[in-house]
Amino acid sequence: MLSVVLPAKDEAENIGHLIEEIHTSLADLYPFEIIVVDDGCSDSTFETALETGRTLGCDVKAIKHAYSVGQSTAIVSGVLQAKYTLMATLDADGQNDPADLPKLVERAQQIEAANFCVIGYRKNRKDTPWKRFQSRFANKFRDAILHDGVPDTGCGLKVVPTATYLRLPHFNHMHRYIPALVKRMGGEVQVHEVNHRDREHGLSKYTAWNRAWVGIVDVLGMMWLIRRGKVPMVNEIQTSNTSDD
Repeated sequence: MLSVVLPAKDEAENIGHLIEEIHTSLADLYPFEIIVVDDGCSDSTFETALETGRTLGCDVKAIKHAYSVGQSTAIVSGVLQAKYTLMATLDADGQNDPADLPKLVERAQQIEAANFCVIGYRKNRKDTPWKRFQSRFANKFRDAILHDGVPDTGCGLKVVPTATYLRLPHFNHMHRYIPALVKRMGGEVQVHEVNHRDREHGLSKYTAWNRAWVGIVDVLGMMWLIRRGKVPMVNEIQTSNTSDD
């Protein structure tokens, strides 16, 4: 049913509790797996994830990168190992609430389109005023150019068909543009309000500088990609093969 992918960079203090919460939220609902991608961690994220899975009797798969390649590529590594047709992503820092997962999955099951994305909206963010200001500015700037209609594209909580995710163009920071990329392929995007929590342990891997500069470059690149993309409309398919084989 659901593959939950957690890209992690030095989150040993958070990953165990997060896996426990995911297990609690999903265990009585449907089959699921948790895929933790250790993106070149210098701590025990990999070992803690596996040990937590064994303790809970939960299906946890851990993938270890030899060196860090970034959040977007880490997610792709996880999705390539997914065994279910629907996948979800959460940030491994614990700020996304796993209790929201069933709500997003339920929303996804109501969508008839083959390609779609259900993305969380952190309406009441638990971040510093400066970080919230950066996010509001970035979201308005992005939406003004890409017109994806999403108020919070940076939310790590997303549900997407696994096949759809693997069809998207993959590049560094692409996880921030999933809604625009899904729309580019003719898919449907829906937004669902979710809870947001304080980070309990560790530090954010992003700064104002690496958010702002790469954000400008990425939005311009996305604008080019969207304008160059074409979605075919197939009217009819026929075959001349009359064999009964």
